[in-house]
Amino acid sequence: MCRHASPRWPRHSASLLTAVGLAWGCAAPAPDGGRPAPLGEVLTSDSVPAGYGTLRQDEITISLRSGNLLVKVTPLFEPVVRLTAPDTYERLRRLRESAEPQVALQTGGGDTKMFFVSFFTYQPNVTFQPEDLHLFSLGLRYRPMAIVPVTQGWGAQRLGQRETQSALYAFDGVVSLDTVLEVEYAGTRGFGWDRVLIRIEAERSRVRARARQGSLTSGVR
Repeated sequence: MCRHASPRWPRHSASLLTAVGLAWGCAAPAPDGGRPAPLGEVLTSDSVPAGYGTLRQDEITISLRSGNLLVKVTPLFEPVVRLTAPDTYERLRRLRESAEPQVALQTGGGDTKMFFVSFFTYQPNVTFQPEDLHLFSLGLRYRPMAIVPVTQGWGAQRLGQRETQSALYAFDGVVSLDTVLEVEYAGTRGFGWDRVLIRIEAERSRVRARARQGSLTSGVR
C-alpha cells in the first residue's frame, strides 16, 4: 500500500544552501548485540537536553547502494538530532527549520517528518530519480509528500563524478521511528535502523548523565 502521491518541487532553493555542510564522516561500527530500544519511548520525548550529544550524522543515518549510487537518509526529528554533537545539531536543526515554510506550502501544512537525503556517486554522468525513494514503516510504503532541494544542481537529476546532490524530504507524520524503518530506492532496500535505535538509546542515557553532571558542576561555587 502506498501513501501519498509524489510532489513537484522548485529546481532551486538558495535559502538552504548555507544551512548544511555536505561532508559526511565515516560511520562508527555498529554495536555488537544490545537490547532493542523500547517501542514508543526512545523517540517520543523531547526531555533530553540539547548540547550534550556526541553522535555524528552518519551514526543516525540509513545508507544503501543502488547501482552506482550511494543514498543516505537522515531523520531530522528533534529527539534524534539533539543527540548529535552540538555543531551537527545546530546545522541539522537550521536545515529543518529553513525548509519548513516550503514543506508547508507543498503539503498544505499537514503533519510530516523530515529527512535529509543525499545521492552520491564515484562514477561520471549518473542519473537519479528523486521520487523513487520511499520509506517502509509498520508494513506500509510511504512516498514523499514534499521534496525541497538543498543543492543547486538537484533539478538536473544527474551526478558528476564524486558529486553529491541533496534535498529535504517530508513524509507523512505517522511514519514511526520507534520501530523497524526501511528505505527503498529503485527496488533496493536499506536496513540498519534497528542498530541506530540501539545507538540512540545508549547516547540518550549518556546525555542525561552529562546533563546531570553539568548541573551539579554549575551549582558548585
